[in-house]
Amino acid sequence: MTPPPGWYPDPQAPHLERWWDGAVWTEHLRAPEVPGPPQPAGGVSGRAKAVALTSAAVVLVAAIVTGVAVLGEDDDGGGPATGALPTSVPSTDLPTPTPTRTTSEPPADPDAVPDVVVDELNGITLPLPDGWTPPKNVPEDDVVMTTDDGTYECPAGVGLCRHGLVLTRTVTENDEKSPETLAEQDIPDAADAAYDRDTLDRRLYGGIESHRTVKSGPVAVAGRAGYFVRWRVKTADGPGGYVQSLAFPSSVGSESPVIVRFVFDAGPDGPPLADMDRITKGIRSIGDADTGGGVGSSIGPTG
Repeated sequence: MTPPPGWYPDPQAPHLERWWDGAVWTEHLRAPEVPGPPQPAGGVSGRAKAVALTSAAVVLVAAIVTGVAVLGEDDDGGGPATGALPTSVPSTDLPTPTPTRTTSEPPADPDAVPDVVVDELNGITLPLPDGWTPPKNVPEDDVVMTTDDGTYECPAGVGLCRHGLVLTRTVTENDEKSPETLAEQDIPDAADAAYDRDTLDRRLYGGIESHRTVKSGPVAVAGRAGYFVRWRVKTADGPGGYVQSLAFPSSVGSESPVIVRFVFDAGPDGPPLADMDRITKGIRSIGDADTGGGVGSSIGPTG
């Protein structure tokens, strides 16, 4: 059975109609007609146009569904049989909409780590480099930051250790004001506290076997002239580490000297030594984020 001539859904574009002349498909295409009452002379009203457009959209969807159904029907389905369709039918390509992506700011993370830690007592802030975090569950006094990889079993097999610590303290036990003298006086105590005996008199690293100065000199800290001394410490157990004492005058109160101690494990698990310089360079007076010049502003760490 050959369907009679007429407009049928285009096999390759069901949203359009193509003329079937009773034997083959022709080149003639059209949009599906919208049924409706005849319009009075003089044109179509705006409301009628809106209704017609809405109806056209409904018919277009119906035509797509119908076209798909017709392609699956046999000769008894009332439309052109699938077997009678030509192997090549011209079709009209419609543009494909380009998807767009919208972006928005991610919500603030309530657990986000701050960029700095604040030492209210000494009136300074210290930057937190990558790999560092404010102290959590740390028994040592005066700790302002630790490495963020948690704890590990100490090399001597007793207690828990951390790969890196930074501590601050105010010098009150003497009247010394010279940053160089203060740093030189503090470094032995800093090394002993870090790698010899802890507050419970335990030798977590088996004790210090030797040390040597690897770096020292004047340095600008928050716009003030300071001084630092850095030791490489070798221990009986484990890879040992690096200890640094940094002294400078506070910018608050009586301007009592401040000591910042750095304790970094040596070896591949320890933090990079460059973090000592990054933290030192980033120390600021509270409320003065741009402080960096002033006394000793041209002085940097020297070997």
